[in-house]
Amino acid sequence: MVRRLACWRVMVVASSVLVLAGGARGASRPTTREGRYKMEVTTQAVNQRIQKHRTAEVTLTVTDAAGKPVTGAAVTVQQVRHRFLFGCNAFAIDPNDDSELQKAYRQRFADLLNFATLPFYWGMYEPVEGTTVADRVQKMAQWCAGNGIRTKGHPLCWHTVVPGWLKDKSPEEVQTLQLGRITRDVKGFTGLIDTWDVVNEAVMMPDFEKGANAISQLCIKLGRVELIKQTFAAAGTANPKATLILNDYETSPKYEKLIADCLEAGVKIDAVGIQSHQHMGYWGPERTWDVCERFSKFGKPLNFTETTLISGERRKDINWHGRYDDWKTTPEGEKLQAQQVAEFYSVLFSHPAVEAVTWWDFSDRRAWLGAPAGLVRADMSPKPAYEALMKLIKTDWWTPPQKLTTDAAGRVRFRGFLGRYSVQGDGGRADFSLDKAGSAEVTVQLKSAGP
Repeated sequence: MVRRLACWRVMVVASSVLVLAGGARGASRPTTREGRYKMEVTTQAVNQRIQKHRTAEVTLTVTDAAGKPVTGAAVTVQQVRHRFLFGCNAFAIDPNDDSELQKAYRQRFADLLNFATLPFYWGMYEPVEGTTVADRVQKMAQWCAGNGIRTKGHPLCWHTVVPGWLKDKSPEEVQTLQLGRITRDVKGFTGLIDTWDVVNEAVMMPDFEKGANAISQLCIKLGRVELIKQTFAAAGTANPKATLILNDYETSPKYEKLIADCLEAGVKIDAVGIQSHQHMGYWGPERTWDVCERFSKFGKPLNFTETTLISGERRKDINWHGRYDDWKTTPEGEKLQAQQVAEFYSVLFSHPAVEAVTWWDFSDRRAWLGAPAGLVRADMSPKPAYEALMKLIKTDWWTPPQKLTTDAAGRVRFRGFLGRYSVQGDGGRADFSLDKAGSAEVTVQLKSAGP
C-alpha cells in the first residue's frame, strides 16, 4: 500500500443492500463502462452468481470402517471452514500479550476470519543487517495456524519501507541482498506461510523519491518486468508450492499492461493483488465489478489484498504519510460503513475470479492514518460492519448443519457452500472438502476417535 509508513505500528445480501452506493445508477442508456455493468450488480444477479460459483450440489456416500455403505443411518454434516478467504492484516496480533484488549482482538479476529496478512516490511523486519524479528512473526503465524487461519506474508519487495543500511549499497549489492532476503524468508517460513505478496506497487516504484530510494534505483536499473521476474523466481525456488501474488493500488491500464508484460515474459504470477482503500469515497458496485472484469481477463485468481471503508467523515485531501488524530468514527458513519461493506463483499463474493478479500485495519486502535477504518472500535467492541460481515460469512454464506438419513446405498444429498466439512454418525466421524462449484461426488469413511 503506497504512502504507508505506520503499518507495523498498527501492531445476504439483503434486498435493500445493493441499491445504496451513490443514489441513482446513471441513465437508461449508460455511456460509461461502469454504467453498463448496472445489471450485473443487482441483488438478483449477485445472489444467482453466489449460488452458481460458491456452492456445490453434493452426493455424499457414507461408509463404515470396513468401507461398506452405511444404510438407513442418521448423520450430521457440518461446515467448519470456508474455501473462500476472508482476511485482514494481523499486525496487532501478539500471542504473548494477555491484556483484555489483546484477548478481545484475537477472539474477534478468529471468530470472523480465516486468512491473515503478516508483516514483512524489510526495513522493520530487518532493521539491522542480519538481525530480524523472525521470532516475533513466527509466533504470530503459529497463533494463526492454531486457530485454523491461513497466512500470507506481505511484502517481500517494496520501495517504501526499506532498511536504512541499504543506502550506501550499490544497485548490484541491493539486488543480491533483495533476492537473498526473499530466499531466506520464504524458505524459513515454508509450511507456516505459503502465500506471499512478492512485489508491492511496482507501477510507481521507479518514481518513488525521484528514484533516490535503493529499491527504486534497483527497479530503474533492471526495469519493472525484470525486477518482478527475478523476485518471483527467487520466491518460487525457495518454496515451489507457494502462492505468489503481484500487488498494487493501481487499477488503471498501467497495471493491466504491467501484468500482461510480466506474463509474456514468463513470470509465474499465481494471483493478481488489488488494493481497494476507499478513504476518500466508496467505489460503488459498478466500479467494483468493472475492476473485477478488467483484471480477470488474465485468467488468474483475484485477491483484494487491502480493503478499507471508513466509518467517519470522508476527506477530500489526505496526507498519505500523515496521521489524523481527530478522525473519529460516528454512528452515522458506522451505519453507512456496514451497508457498504455488505454490498462490496457481496459483489466480490459473486465474481468467479475473486478468491480472497482482505480487510486492512481490523481495529480503529492505531489504524493507518488514524482513520476510523476498523471493523471494531478502539475498545474492540464490534461495529455494525463487523456484525454485517459476521452475518454474511457465518450465516448467509454458510451451510447450516444438515441432519440427514442415508439411503439404501449409503448416500445423502445436500447443497453447500465450498469449504471444509465434517460428517458424524454412530460409526464415527470423517472430514471432507468441497473445492469446486457444481456437482460433487464425495465418499467418506467413518472412523471412531478411539479411546
